[in-house]
Amino acid sequence: MNRSNEYNDLEWAIGLHRCMLKIVGLWPQQSKDQYKKFFSKFRMLFNATAIVFILTIPALAQLIKVWGDMIQIIDNLQFTLPFLVTTLKVFIMWYKKGALLLLTNMIMKDWTRVKMDEERNVMLKKAKTTRLLLKIGVFFTVLAVFSRLGSVFFKEYIWRVNNLTNHERSLPVPTYYWYDVTSSPKYELTYLAQTIGAFAIALTYVAVDNFLGLLILHVCGQMENLHLRLLHLGKDPDFRTVLKFNVKDHIRLIRSVEIIDDAFNLLLLGMIGFFSILFSLYGFLVLTAVNQNTQLSFAQMSWYFSAGVSLLMHTCLYCAVGEHLVNQCEKIHSATYECVWYTLEPKAARNLTVIMVCAKKPLNITAGKMFPMTMSTFCSLLKTSAGYLSMLLAVRN
Repeated sequence: MNRSNEYNDLEWAIGLHRCMLKIVGLWPQQSKDQYKKFFSKFRMLFNATAIVFILTIPALAQLIKVWGDMIQIIDNLQFTLPFLVTTLKVFIMWYKKGALLLLTNMIMKDWTRVKMDEERNVMLKKAKTTRLLLKIGVFFTVLAVFSRLGSVFFKEYIWRVNNLTNHERSLPVPTYYWYDVTSSPKYELTYLAQTIGAFAIALTYVAVDNFLGLLILHVCGQMENLHLRLLHLGKDPDFRTVLKFNVKDHIRLIRSVEIIDDAFNLLLLGMIGFFSILFSLYGFLVLTAVNQNTQLSFAQMSWYFSAGVSLLMHTCLYCAVGEHLVNQCEKIHSATYECVWYTLEPKAARNLTVIMVCAKKPLNITAGKMFPMTMSTFCSLLKTSAGYLSMLLAVRN
């Protein structure tokens, strides 16, 4: 493979993720160009300002204002919780940018180094998965944003809870501002500001989640390549040199997983609570509307469907890639036993224990260093959400 093809593979694999994160100023990069550094910080500050001051703080003010009314609180929380989680994502990506820079540099080196076609095919397969997940995530998230913003244009005032403003001057998100938003041009400017903030939140939410998926699936791809090399290790004439390379590569991947877990474990802990609460709130609002024989409009059904699918898919993404990481680690542990060590000299075979010891402890990403992100955790989250939903329905009745 020539150098140009290697760089083309790199651009194809990470181009979409890098573009989205660069738009919101969160792509970890080290540039000596002061002009690029300034505009990267400017985009990040603009994005953070739009999220915090245009939507998050006014939504929290609205939550305080309606406190005591169960339905209005739930209606508010379905927006306030994503705003708070997205703010946490911005903070973590910015605070951990040094550690994340090491991971992005590792990805670039892995794609641009010389490798066998078999290894390249494995990496392309993982990259294809991350690109597909990103596109699906963008589609459902943007659909949710458009369904919310478009309801005002089409006069579909579908939300049973008013945001304490004039009915004819409804805003997309229930918020409270310290000025009269019903008069022109304040209403139009506020609506525009909320639109910008909504797309900033949607872009940040999807980009950070899929960036985490990119990191973990890339490590999984490298582990799969390591597994293939270990299976053929005993047949290699230069056993010691190849084994030394594989041991170093395995240690590198273990450290990469530790960096990922250290950077994102707090976010994943927040996402567990966020998913459990928000998924039950969506179910409560839908079931309440059905029980009261309320006719749901197209925009309302579109909002609940797209927002619910996006939330479910991104939470499942965390758990699925975590499960895949554990499986790949177990395959490496098994590969050292499947290697034809019995044909080697005793001293050479003994060196395999280095990889055996390193692979004995399963690698996983965790939520707050407490809960491993696996599919069993995802099933437990669904059960927890169902429990919260039952409790809300009981309180309502």
